[in-house]
Amino acid sequence: MLILSIESSCDETSAAVTDGRRVLSNIVATQIEEHKLYGGVVPEIASRRHTEAITGVCREAIASAGISYADIGAVAVTFAPGLIGALLVGVNFAKGLSASLGVPLIPVHHLRSHIAANYINSDLKPPFLCLTVSGGNTIITEVKDYTSFSPLGGTTDDAAGECFDKVARALGLSYPGGVTLDKIAKAADEKRYPLPVPHTEGKYDFSFSGLKTAAVNLIHKCNQKNEDIDIPVLAGTLRHRVCKMLTDKFISAAEDYGYKTVALAGGVSANSELRSMLKSDCEKRGIRLYMPELKYCGDNAAMVGVQGYYEYLSGNISGMDLNASATMPINYR
Repeated sequence: MLILSIESSCDETSAAVTDGRRVLSNIVATQIEEHKLYGGVVPEIASRRHTEAITGVCREAIASAGISYADIGAVAVTFAPGLIGALLVGVNFAKGLSASLGVPLIPVHHLRSHIAANYINSDLKPPFLCLTVSGGNTIITEVKDYTSFSPLGGTTDDAAGECFDKVARALGLSYPGGVTLDKIAKAADEKRYPLPVPHTEGKYDFSFSGLKTAAVNLIHKCNQKNEDIDIPVLAGTLRHRVCKMLTDKFISAAEDYGYKTVALAGGVSANSELRSMLKSDCEKRGIRLYMPELKYCGDNAAMVGVQGYYEYLSGNISGMDLNASATMPINYR
């Protein structure tokens, strides 16, 4: 069954055609250049651009797959979590397509679809443990089945991606801050730039707010004293601290729960040091690590379609009363 999927949770308008795990097309219209003017995503602008782009990306996805709308067997759409206005554009467009084509409408959770990016071009199957790290989310989840999830821990304040983005902004780096920070980062020097390791009550929980504040305060103090900041070294020090926190807790959870298969997901899964650090630690412990291809790390509709396939098989079908939600746990239902 061919699925036309739609993703519009933030600043990427994407449509894809998938057949199970196979991706026939994946079109992404990004808004990065426009949001660079403001140093971050402006929700109202994002919603308007989704409205302008969504018809075109769906048509291009259909054309690139070499099919017609008549060949589509279902429509899948990201309905939560995300920017509510942006989500509503995709949800309402998908509802219209579903009704006009007379095919099922499949609601897909954004974090579930990030995990599903690992299914594309791989043999990964549940059960496994997954670390999902994106702009607004950091969570360790037991993936017990394709639609059965059990969170073990997550961020108690800022997510890892938010920490990267906010410190990058304080450093004057261009949006998207986390990506730019990763590109310019050099070897860490913790003696030169000592950064804290935030404490959390939960063994598998994360806290990045204090780390972010410490880095931003360091930058402000240097600016006030007219002292030079070695931006690549500070960026590398922050990156190392964040990646070490993520890796240590994730590996600890995998060992405690007996997982020999783990996966990385989310936009921050493209971070070069996180990928390298996790790969090294997993190899030392005989743990098999799956990571999505770089082109599927960010928001895209292909991963929505793949997860939508498994949601469909589990009977997760919506009617025309489907609504968007800005927040929703990964283990909803």
